Amino acid sequence: MSHVVRLDFPATHDAVRIARHMVRHFSRLRGLNESERDRLVLVASELLSNAVDHGGGMAAMDDSQNLNGVQMRMELEVGRARWSLAVSDQGGGDPGRLRDALGESTEHPDLEDDRGRGLFLMRASVDRLEVEESEDGRGIRVTAIREHGGG
Repeated sequence: MSHVVRLDFPATHDAVRIARHMVRHFSRLRGLNESERDRLVLVASELLSNAVDHGGGMAAMDDSQNLNGVQMRMELEVGRARWSLAVSDQGGGDPGRLRDALGESTEHPDLEDDRGRGLFLMRASVDRLEVEESEDGRGIRVTAIREHGGG
């Protein structure tokens, strides 16, 4: 049996911190072991932070301000042997371009570069990443899926 939680948050880094705590607590209650919880929290942090940085607009870059009212949505489903986490933003963007950035390249990111390591870690932490237009058509929805074998 799967358990699902869906939440809307303002697109701010403060909201990302709150969401990470919620993901950890919900996944613990649903029986994920500590290692799998840590993996899920890492993926949630990366997806949500990217939604703020790239889909929240410039006002969202401040920790607590969201002057433009932009939202992000998180949908977490935890089952006995699988979890999925979807994050949607409202920042426009091209799903195809993001699909390319998340491609199957096994090339390691440049450690001197300020960006790009999070996507590499996230891609390595899940079985599948799906990218599509968000439900409201205003942004991008990224879904991370992990088959973990239970426990």
